Amino acid sequence: MKDAVLKLKQELVDEVADKMTRAQSVIVVDYLGLDVAQVTDLRHQLHEADVEMKVIKNSILRRAAQKAGFEGLDEVFTGPTAVAFSYEDPIVAAKTISKFAEDADVLEIKGGVIEGEVQSLAKIDEYAHMPSQDELLATLASMLQDPVRKVAYALQAIIDKNNEDGDAA
Repeated sequence: MKDAVLKLKQELVDEVADKMTRAQSVIVVDYLGLDVAQVTDLRHQLHEADVEMKVIKNSILRRAAQKAGFEGLDEVFTGPTAVAFSYEDPIVAAKTISKFAEDADVLEIKGGVIEGEVQSLAKIDEYAHMPSQDELLATLASMLQDPVRKVAYALQAIIDKNNEDGDAA
């Protein structure tokens, strides 16, 4: 029986370590004080952003982080801990959790990993306030459209001028 439990725990450590290494970001939060409705809302917002959130025992997280090669996270694995894994966008988890924490004062980011590097709270906060990839692409598209639009207006003005000159003759 004890061997079976130990095997299950090792499988869980392996699974969490795999998630940590595959994820673009791993954000560790203290959710103590959130009520069920708030946790449900946070999970929904994270799901909408393609972020997976799990509540995992600290002992499992410590072993998984060590196995994944993320030294320096041990001190964040205390108290009630939930972990958000983002596999596509490295900042979406930090942005979503940070935005949620503005309304739910009890939610606290404790630490995390972004793009394979253990980050300080200040760095995670910096990432959380950066524009998302979609926002950056929209800004770039707008910047690229502006010169094209100006050329089109200039060409239209030349055409209109030529048409006026042709009508006058």
